Amino acid sequence: MRFACAWLLLASAQALACGELVTLQTHDGTTTRYALSIPQNAQGTLLLLAGGGGHLDLDVRGCAQKLKGNSLARSQALFHREGFATALVDAPSDHTGEDGLGGFRARAAHADDLGKVIADVRARVKGPVWIVGTSRGVISAANAASRLEGLEGVVLTSPVTLGTARGRKAWTAQTVFDNRIEDIRAPLLVVSHSADGCFRSPPARAQGIADRYKGPRSQVVVVSGGASGKGDACEGRSPHGFNGIESEVATGIARFVRGEKY
Repeated sequence: MRFACAWLLLASAQALACGELVTLQTHDGTTTRYALSIPQNAQGTLLLLAGGGGHLDLDVRGCAQKLKGNSLARSQALFHREGFATALVDAPSDHTGEDGLGGFRARAAHADDLGKVIADVRARVKGPVWIVGTSRGVISAANAASRLEGLEGVVLTSPVTLGTARGRKAWTAQTVFDNRIEDIRAPLLVVSHSADGCFRSPPARAQGIADRYKGPRSQVVVVSGGASGKGDACEGRSPHGFNGIESEVATGIARFVRGEKY
């Protein structure tokens, strides 16, 4: 009996290694999964939206099997240290292919799906819910923030502000500006890296987001430092993903969420 109890405890710990896996019914009979991790005395929740195709392929332990290098996926423990729960959101069940979310990021149905995730999080965790997107994830974040009511705040990191107008796939032309940023009524933080070499997210264009914003409180921050990394400049292990300064960025985000300056 003692062995059986120990095995059950170990199994439970492993199942919650990265967070509780939650599955919700979303648009057109699809399902959307997210991994919820709640530290002690959580003062709110950060809804994390990864870049790229957004398909994390969360396993039963709530751990991402894809996009592991994404800055938000890597920073969950840092946000927990700052006193925030995290809800790492996967792509819906009908967007798990090569393109992932693709052009769905800017559609009303996607914002509605994220609204269902937010409502579920509110039923589980006390405190405000902020939506945080990075790279192409900012398209999803701004889409939801411009359409949903009651959201406490939005954070856009390494925002995609340039698209490929004549790309092989039409959705590659999408940027954060395809959303009605002027309709966002929650506080807004934009964070870029001065050495971001990704052609889709030049730091000089980040201010343009705040210029269209009409809400109560905003700040645009361009950070520096960290490690240059290797490989694709649009991937997470580079300045685009705040490689080497993840802790600094997480702390700055937490300050802004608490009502202070980054």
